[in-house]
Amino acid sequence: MRLGDLIPAPYRLLGKVVLLIALVGTSAAITWQVQDWRYGSRLSEQSRLHTETLNQMAQATAAQQRAEQDKRLALEQRLAASEQTHYRALSDVQRDQGRLRDRLATADLRLSVLLEATSDAGNRSVSATTATGGVVHGPTRAELDPAHAQRIIGVTDDGDRGLIALAACQAYAKEVSTPK
Repeated sequence: MRLGDLIPAPYRLLGKVVLLIALVGTSAAITWQVQDWRYGSRLSEQSRLHTETLNQMAQATAAQQRAEQDKRLALEQRLAASEQTHYRALSDVQRDQGRLRDRLATADLRLSVLLEATSDAGNRSVSATTATGGVVHGPTRAELDPAHAQRIIGVTDDGDRGLIALAACQAYAKEVSTPK
């Protein structure tokens, strides 16, 4: 006798149904596992591609930032060189003005103005003199009082400083506004 003959028919049918359900369940579990592996590999590939894209973007941003920093550094160096040039010009002018003031104060140098050739003889407010030790040929000149000469030198010194500062500002504006 066979084992199947000893089991009543309804139980055999129930056993077959349970076996079929177990096979379908196992098949479904295997299918789910295969799909999980497949989707898992897709997700990991997508994650890898996303990470690579982010790394490329970060590298591009870092390269752009380095380029901007290099531009800024170059501009700062050009501005420092320009500032040094203008500072040197200003100090040269101040040194020359100081020497001129010293020479005026020690009477080593006298400032004079050219008198108009058509001035009338009745106007004696400025005395016309000649240089020490010789006869001056040419237009008549009048020496200025040393205090007035010092004030005139001060005014020209302020003007020179202003012109140098203006040149420095213009150079700065040109350097900053010119794209390189």
